[in-house]
Amino acid sequence: MSSANDEATELAITDPETAIAIASAVRAGDRSAREVIDTYLDRIAAHDGTIHAFNEVLVDRARARADAVDDTVAAGEDPGPLAGVPVALKDNLCTRGIATTCSSRILEGWLPPYDATVVERIEGAGGVVVGKTNMDEFAMGSSTENSAFGPSRNPHDTSKVPGGSSGGSSAAVAAGFAPLALGSDTGGSIRQPAALCGVVGVKPTYGGVSRFGLVAFSSSLDQIGPFSHTVADAAAMLEVIGGHDERDSTSIPQPVPSVTAALDQGCEGLRVGIIKELSGSGAGDHGVEGIAADVQARVTEAAERLEACGAVVGEASVPAAVYGLSAYYLIAPSEASSNLSRYDGVRYGLRVDGPSTAAMNTASRTAGFGDEVKRRIMLGTYALSSGYYDAYYGKAQRVRTLIIQDFAKAYEQFDVLLSPTSPCTAFELDAKTADPLMMYLNDVCTIPSNLSGDPAMSVPFGTGADGLPIGVQVLAPMLGEVDMFRTAAVLEHEAPAGGAAA
Repeated sequence: MSSANDEATELAITDPETAIAIASAVRAGDRSAREVIDTYLDRIAAHDGTIHAFNEVLVDRARARADAVDDTVAAGEDPGPLAGVPVALKDNLCTRGIATTCSSRILEGWLPPYDATVVERIEGAGGVVVGKTNMDEFAMGSSTENSAFGPSRNPHDTSKVPGGSSGGSSAAVAAGFAPLALGSDTGGSIRQPAALCGVVGVKPTYGGVSRFGLVAFSSSLDQIGPFSHTVADAAAMLEVIGGHDERDSTSIPQPVPSVTAALDQGCEGLRVGIIKELSGSGAGDHGVEGIAADVQARVTEAAERLEACGAVVGEASVPAAVYGLSAYYLIAPSEASSNLSRYDGVRYGLRVDGPSTAAMNTASRTAGFGDEVKRRIMLGTYALSSGYYDAYYGKAQRVRTLIIQDFAKAYEQFDVLLSPTSPCTAFELDAKTADPLMMYLNDVCTIPSNLSGDPAMSVPFGTGADGLPIGVQVLAPMLGEVDMFRTAAVLEHEAPAGGAAA
């Protein structure tokens, strides 16, 4: 791939192994988990110096875990559906005895005394954690440039960002460092980097996957989900990590529906709505601005392919979606202001001494937090302050209710909805860091479903005029993952092989 930057490199893997194929071979004894892990660790060692997908690679731990999987197979037992599959974890998921930094200095030296529920479930299914991935600090960002450890790069063009905040996880999958990864999605932080890196990214229904052990950013919005090369791999991962967890008070008390069983059902008769407010063409005064023409062309093409496969396609309206960005940037910083108050230099993490407790608190937080985190803490604290709560936070919550109601009305007419995932393809490093508003606009299409709590996912669907990946977003009502994955599987099968969008 040519680039204006002569130093740019393409490291995206073109013929990836699937997690399902790896697990099948390991469970059958046709391949050892140790050989699988060594292959992926070698690729990480060779190329992650350029990509910087990982904050820490767990070489010895991964090999020991792979050996344990092989011992289980040798004993005639089944290690589980992810047997021997390398998995990368976003560095805000707690791992017992292993640094969990959230890509922030404030958590310097902290080793969690427990594993997140999703980590327990992955390892219980035979998966092998290979490392902790880079991210925007405390998941606040859309480019993985707000990291205390430096930015990650897009494997399709290393002069470009991988998206954020889960950019390390999306880059790890795109570069072939792991066939599966986990991220967290508060306003699009799985789906947007998935789109920019050309992989599948899923935000499940809020409460469908336990948040126990996820370091909180905005507790009413955060949700954990998978990255993968294929829709089938994402479905397999979701079935492993999903389901009720009594340690998470927001966990839905029912099993996860089997999405894998729906992947070959096609879309005959499925009602698909294109969200006009999130469309870049003809939206006028009723929609968001800034959707690139090549991105919108791919969404239109995706709808046409679905219709050709038997879906009933029409225009859907979610009027309040245009206010999603404004509501989000009051609700999320307000919750972050509360959640991040625990980092005070006393209980754990970085401590900078001072002449008094107050001075020590201030010095520790000043040194420990980056600029974007400080910006959002200040915004959230202001929105929650006396005299402003009703005018800002309270009003934002009322807008959130309108968004929930508008989505519910749309789903009375349609089974799934379509929109762009990101308004543009991957942009240059440093292109938007000086303008926070421009950076925030990258999540304009993904934020509404976080506010509603509904599931949504990004599916790669061709490339843009610059040859970089474009993702189409499939949205569904709460616990509507079956129809969402049905649609995604068809889009994956029908996706253009390459070339620029019209």
